[in-house]
Amino acid sequence: MVVVSITFPGGLLKKFDNFIRTRGYYSRSEAFRDAVRSLISEVKLLETDTERVVATIMVTSEYARKDVTVRLTRITCELDDIVVENLHRNIGDKHCLNIFIAEGTVQRVGNLVGRIRGMRGIQQVKAVFMPM
Repeated sequence: MVVVSITFPGGLLKKFDNFIRTRGYYSRSEAFRDAVRSLISEVKLLETDTERVVATIMVTSEYARKDVTVRLTRITCELDDIVVENLHRNIGDKHCLNIFIAEGTVQRVGNLVGRIRGMRGIQQVKAVFMPM
């Protein structure tokens, strides 16, 4: 195996270590490999022969990061031909949750998810794809 060095914010590493303990992984490396395999399998779905997909995309961010909400709104407007619905809710006083429902070609919906994942200030993105 090849050794790879990555950088984690302290809080995220603490959560990751807790996750490893509660899920029974025997090492950080195995948990990280599992996460990478999961991300790759999601991308593989987008590379199948399926022409159209429907996706639910859940996005969390910090409430204080108002710029994230502005950028998500901008993306929603730019891709209004595939974003069927967008719901924004404040969760407590620290977090925001955005839920997108998108319908379109594999490439366009995959592009939407990629753009959201690439944004600064996003804490987490969970996407579920269904071939149509």
